[in-house]
Parts: sequence; C-alpha cells; structure tokens
Amino acid sequence: MDPGYAARDAASFAYDLILGEGVAIDVAIEADGSPFRRLETRDRALARAILGTTLRRRGQIREALGRFLDKALPRKSGRLSAILETGAAQILFMDVADHAAVSIAVNLAAADRDARHFKGLANAVLRRVVGSREAILAEQDAERLATPPWLWTRWTDAYGADTARAIAAAHLVEPPLDLTVKGDAPLWAERLGGLVLPTGSVRLAGHGPIESMPGFDEGAWWVQDAAAALPARLFGDLRGKTAIDLCAAPGGKTAQLAAAGARVTAVDISEQRLGRVRENLARLRLDAKVIAADAGTFVPAEPVDAVLLDAPCSATGTIRRHPDVAWLKHPDDIGALATIQARLMRHATTMLKPGGTLVYCTCSLEREEGEEQIHRALAELPLALEPVAPGDVGGIGEICRDGFMRTLPSDLPMEDARLSGLDGFFAARLRKIA
Repeated sequence: MDPGYAARDAASFAYDLILGEGVAIDVAIEADGSPFRRLETRDRALARAILGTTLRRRGQIREALGRFLDKALPRKSGRLSAILETGAAQILFMDVADHAAVSIAVNLAAADRDARHFKGLANAVLRRVVGSREAILAEQDAERLATPPWLWTRWTDAYGADTARAIAAAHLVEPPLDLTVKGDAPLWAERLGGLVLPTGSVRLAGHGPIESMPGFDEGAWWVQDAAAALPARLFGDLRGKTAIDLCAAPGGKTAQLAAAGARVTAVDISEQRLGRVRENLARLRLDAKVIAADAGTFVPAEPVDAVLLDAPCSATGTIRRHPDVAWLKHPDDIGALATIQARLMRHATTMLKPGGTLVYCTCSLEREEGEEQIHRALAELPLALEPVAPGDVGGIGEICRDGFMRTLPSDLPMEDARLSGLDGFFAARLRKIA
C-alpha cells in the first residue's frame, strides 16, 4: 500500500459521508466502518487535515474541477466525487507532493466498485488541476466561492459587504487553539508557548495531541474558544450563588461556572453527551450536579440566582472550526431553531429568582438567533437588558454592539493570521424584574 493511502482513504470516506448523509464531521470520523478508526496518529492527523481543507475550500475546489469536467459525474460513480475533491484539495491548498495526491486518488478510484470505471477520468482531471493551479487560484474569488450563496447574502444584509467578506476570509484560515485556564493564565501561556488574550484565554498557534500537553492530566485548563468563554463571565461574581447551565454539554461553560464558585446544575437532554461533561469535570477536579433532562421542561427544586442558556442554534459562528456546518445547514433551519430558542428562553426565565440573571447565548451569526430573540423577549417576558460593557469582555469595545456581545470570526485581528479571530457568538445579559 502506498504511504498516505490509508489517510486519503479515510478522508474521502468521511467527506462522502458528510456530504452524502448530512452527518457532522466528528460523527463521520467515528462512524462504523470508518477507516479513521484504524489510523495511526500521524495518518489520522493527515486525514483530518485533508478533510478539513476540503470542507473549508469546497466551493473553490468544485469550481476548479468544473473547469475540466464536461458534464456532471454519473450518479452511480461511487466515491468518485469525494476522491476528486479531496485530491484537488491537496493539489491546490496543501503542502503535499502532486504525484502522491494524483496517484493515490487514482488508486482509491480503482479500489471502489463503482468509481473504478472512472479512474482514467480522475487521473486526467487531477493532472489538469496540477497544470493549471496558479491560474485557477489567481482567477478565483476565494471568499465568495468558499461561502454558500445563502449565507453570503445573509451576512451581507446583516453586516455589510466588507464585513461579510472579512468573515468569509477568516473561515479560510485554520483557527488557533484556545484554552480556558483555572488560574495564572500568564504561567500557562509561557509553559505552553502561547499568549494571553485580553479576554483571559490562552491561545496557541500550534500544538500536538491535546492529552499530551502540559496541564491536561492535572486539570489546569480545558479547550474552549475565546468567544465561547465570554458568556459565562457576564455573570460577574458567582461565589456561593446557585446557577443552572442549560444545554450544558460538552461542559466548558459548566466548568467556568463551577470554577467561579457557583453551585452548578448542568442540564442536557443527551445522557451520552453528559458523560463527557462528567469526564471533564472529574479531570478538572470541579463539582457540579449533572442532570439528563429536556431544558424546555426541567424544573429546579427552587429558583436560582443565575441561568446560562447556550441555546441550540445553526452554529454558523463556528464554521472556521467546523467547516462542515457551512454545507450542512440550510435557510429553513434558522426559523425552526429560532422557535426552539424562544421556547427555551421563556422556560429559563421561570427558573430565576426575582433579580436573578439570565445569560442567553448562541454560536450563530444569524440575527434571528441573537438580537431578534432578545428584542422579542424584552417585549414579552419579565426581563430587563443589562448592557454588556467593554470591561465585561476584556476591554474589547468592538464586540459590544447595541448592549449585546456580538463577536465575529474577523474580530481580534493579529499580525500573525494563525493567532487571529474569534468564533461568531452572540450573548445578552438579562435581569428578571418580577
């Protein structure tokens, strides 16, 4: 077997499953029969890189391949499309040998029962991509091609053309690793070779396996995007207070609340996902009550001081970390999710003591899941807005918008692009007034 064959086989398998079955990237990687499960560590890293690059650059890749295909691929061509697209991703955007990308793609096609009839086509098309690479990249509008048209239109309408392009550009860059630390962020930044962000998170441009990094085993930190770490900080001093984290898995915000001294109840509908919450809390040596329940019907024993609702959403703010989201979500999802979010917010309000604080947040760039939800809640529920100020979010004034926290992937630019950006997040702080 050619070196690198197994990694490319795994990448094309997962890519085909994601686009063909509509499953998330992590589900595809761990699916029954996935070649990923048999890979050595080095090959697994290569396969992940190929898969991520192909999803991140999918629009560009399909446009490039379309230049050399006279017609659509036959319906019964097996994994051919996935093999071509993952092969082209390597040729156009990765530092791998062209001959390896082409020859292994041809071999993958030959090994597929339905694609083998088109191995000659695969060879010819990918060789033409190699020969035309510079011209293709020079002629493409990368940001537009890498963004589904419906999202481009929404972001242009919401934020303006320049910001929409900046968001799309941020999605083309592999994001850094952000950590939330239990204490002494400068020390851990030094030990890990990172930097401390204004928000207090530690950011790393490169890293090895997470489990092998200093501080992991002793529970000194956990992985959490810097923007995702901000909503829990909006509560202020939580020492001795009662708090509920709704839709809690995988538990990063639960850990923040517990580390801040709150008596926390973590609620999530998925018992399986709560297993990860319990594992993380145990590693971090933090305590919280963990309950499997529907956040829309759960009733605490008594009203609490604080509720954090990280509501189910379209996750369009996480595309730079989860590029599959761009191709798996659809316009109709936004309205359906907004209905669920409004129902959960109404119920979350009933859990609060008078004067208690509700922080509502989503990892979405869509206003229906953020600003519009809060405007509706303020009109219909016994809640008052407590505006988010720069001092609440590390002094970054540009992410305080109209009294809300609204981060964009293009925010927090740095000289080194590998250290730039934030996930797109919305958060509002609300006080119960009756």
